[in-house]
Amino acid sequence: MDPWYIHPLDLTIRLVLALILGGFIGLEREKNNHPAGLRTHILVCVGSALLMLLSIYGFAEFANEFNVRIDPARLAAQVIPGIGFLGAGTIIRTGLSIKGLTTAASLWVAAAIGLAVGAGFYYAAFLATAFVLLSLWILNIVEKKYFTDKRTYWLKLTTTQKEGTLTQISSYLETKGVLVRKMKMEDVDPQHPEKLQLSIMIIVNKPKLLAVMTDDLKAISGVQKISLESA
Repeated sequence: MDPWYIHPLDLTIRLVLALILGGFIGLEREKNNHPAGLRTHILVCVGSALLMLLSIYGFAEFANEFNVRIDPARLAAQVIPGIGFLGAGTIIRTGLSIKGLTTAASLWVAAAIGLAVGAGFYYAAFLATAFVLLSLWILNIVEKKYFTDKRTYWLKLTTTQKEGTLTQISSYLETKGVLVRKMKMEDVDPQHPEKLQLSIMIIVNKPKLLAVMTDDLKAISGVQKISLESA
């Protein structure tokens, strides 16, 4: 049996299987309106499988040449860094928040599954697909239910330049576990130099406490006005 030859039927099965497994992952991303969806994941998985098949069987006619040594992993190894460029296109940074990392990772895994299918590693490909779907679907539900997302806000306060006001505000935010990322101080009105506007970028672990936090800040001496905006 020639290890460098693959029957057309087996080749077809591998490409179809790559299409199906990549489609399962892409369908989950498509349903949740992510940048890379059904078609992208199918293309990545099928393309990776094809490159794996080409790497193993595409140069069979040179296998018996005296001065030729075939490395089945050489061409396939270029898939992983190539997918990195595609995954980078799905990552979006807005302020301090970054979106698209999970989709980029799913593309990378889809490529790995395609390589596994192309190499005939069926069990590993099915198992990896099951684990990916478990991570994307089940763990996403668990995450939303039991873990509170950190959110970034601009906290804007109009204060008078009373001694200790800024210290009280900083101390209060620290006691509530609020992380301060940036702080800007501006004059509100040149005719009233005693008034200042503080713009503080904060990261809050428990958004439900924002209402209580704003009420407490209003009670601090010197604080006249408070507004809160998503960053």
